Amino acid sequence: MRTSEDGATSEDGALSRRGMLKGAAVTVGTAAVGLGATAPALAADAPAGAPRATARMGGTSITMSVVDGALRWSATRNGKTVIDTSALGLRLADGTVLGSDVTLLRDDFRTTRTTWSPVYGRNATVTDHYQEQRWTLQDTASGIRFGVRIRAYRTGVALRYILLEEGTTTIADELTTFVFPDDTTVYSARDEDAYLPVAPDAIPSTGTPSTDQGPLTDLPLTAALSNGYIACVCESARLDFPRLMLSSVPGQPGTLSAFLMEHTARGSGPVETTATVTTPFATPWRAVVIGATHAELVDNAELVLNLAPPIALTDTSWIKPGKVFRCELSTAAGLAGVDFAVARGVEYIEYDAGWYGPEFTTTDATKPIAAIDLPSVISYATGKGIGVFLYVNRIALTDADALFGLYKSWGVAGIKLGFINEGTQSMTNQITGWARTAAKYELLIDMHDDVRPFGYERAYPNYISLEGVRGNEQFPTATHNVTLPFSRNIGGPIDYTICYGQSRNKTTNAHQMAMAAVYYQPLNFLFWYDRPSKYANPAGWPGLPWFNAVPTTWDESRTLAGSIGEYVAVARRGGSAWYLGAMTNETARTLSIPLSFLGSGSYTATVYADGTPGSSPFRTPVVVGTRTVTSETTLDVGMAPAGGQAIILKPS
Repeated sequence: MRTSEDGATSEDGALSRRGMLKGAAVTVGTAAVGLGATAPALAADAPAGAPRATARMGGTSITMSVVDGALRWSATRNGKTVIDTSALGLRLADGTVLGSDVTLLRDDFRTTRTTWSPVYGRNATVTDHYQEQRWTLQDTASGIRFGVRIRAYRTGVALRYILLEEGTTTIADELTTFVFPDDTTVYSARDEDAYLPVAPDAIPSTGTPSTDQGPLTDLPLTAALSNGYIACVCESARLDFPRLMLSSVPGQPGTLSAFLMEHTARGSGPVETTATVTTPFATPWRAVVIGATHAELVDNAELVLNLAPPIALTDTSWIKPGKVFRCELSTAAGLAGVDFAVARGVEYIEYDAGWYGPEFTTTDATKPIAAIDLPSVISYATGKGIGVFLYVNRIALTDADALFGLYKSWGVAGIKLGFINEGTQSMTNQITGWARTAAKYELLIDMHDDVRPFGYERAYPNYISLEGVRGNEQFPTATHNVTLPFSRNIGGPIDYTICYGQSRNKTTNAHQMAMAAVYYQPLNFLFWYDRPSKYANPAGWPGLPWFNAVPTTWDESRTLAGSIGEYVAVARRGGSAWYLGAMTNETARTLSIPLSFLGSGSYTATVYADGTPGSSPFRTPVVVGTRTVTSETTLDVGMAPAGGQAIILKPS
């Protein structure tokens, strides 16, 4: 397993409203943030003339330069522009701008290649191969020394800032910009809204008096470039720092600017216009995942994890991904839910909002309502090998250590935290603190509402899932569903809540089934809104065997086809079997999918496909068939409007 040289963090830009106040101490502490600490410098001292440094890996490159004293950066893939010349910098609370007028003091270079094994993930092993350039700089006016790191991976690029002066620093603004090529389309969404494809300068102005206002979009932010490439801006290793949003910039059509959130996403809690950090400090990584094709972008998502801090836990044997069934709020429903989970290959049941009383008025989450004999349900579940999740609204989290310790003593397996107001530095610290406390008591944690990924599941893999997505609680369109693999899911796990056989769906049942392979969801809530009695006659539900079998963590993943907002096909291997999911938007289509990823010999393909379209997508039946295939086979995957296919491929 790879050990990172630093655990510090980074995050993308902001509008020019935040700042940073230099601490009283002026000693430079490079070892604390890893500068020069793990690899010998292969280059030192700035060359004569305008400084410029490029990191390259597998056709991807990122360059930083000093232009008229100011810091700039850009990125390319195979010679094509991904990010045009863009700004770098941080604004301090005293008005100092780090990056507007600098001198290069030191230039370090290194290349690193390692592999590591996640506790769970898209693949059983991850390769971390990058080239990095590190600059140590001095601000001309203030004399403050700071650093910038850039990394090139085959899968994308990343950058972060290093604050070197020992003491404390108050950051008011990050000045990073992302200048895209002409005619770029970005897929903008805020909170849990649907994605809106717009030009970078046309992000809608949103917000309320109690939230950040302006032409702002959440991350991950995907950009389809006119040169055929596609890129997704993410953040990784966000610790002790506010969340990053991006903003349109008036008069600059292709530019998005970093914005560090000052309010929580839904306007609860104190406003924080600055962020004070203990230095030396590394800001979160600003990552740009890059794909030459839309399908390749999906397969390159592990860049976010490679930038995150390494695992902090020594024992992870208790961390088990799986499928979850939500029960109604009674003892009988819990017991029936356990039996359903056993029969359907589901690993967990969950009691959601209301199990300890009305969630927005009850601050005591230690006593179940009279209708639930929780000890009996937990005892019955654990005796059957089924774990129990409990939902907790944030207003009941006044003492997480005591509450989580109590749940551990009850035999609870995990917690779903609801209405979490992420965004400010304080909320970042609260969320990461909850994850650490949950790990102390060997509890899984699923973070709900408008929270965004930053790779923390690598450091604390019990932080197994998060929402931050327009999922099936809102019954989104098929177009939205086939946008998610190329956008929100690039940043990290999603909790979408799959609905099978739900009349409110705007998609076919096969489309819903395919999500279990297409989306990366290590904790996968299935049969949302349903009762076990609905499936009392399994013969009426031909898709059930697919859900019985499909895993939630994988040995190998391949994206076979895709176009954002149009269609996607993903194959994932668990053991010797492959699970292939394909989904389309409201347009019927047939994809020709070569099965060259299969091993030698023949495989039995069990195909769950759309039948003849019904009067609505939901009424399109699932048709099941089998056939023998090999790695030489090309499957014609036909899908109805808003439809899909789910295919199990097992060695014969």
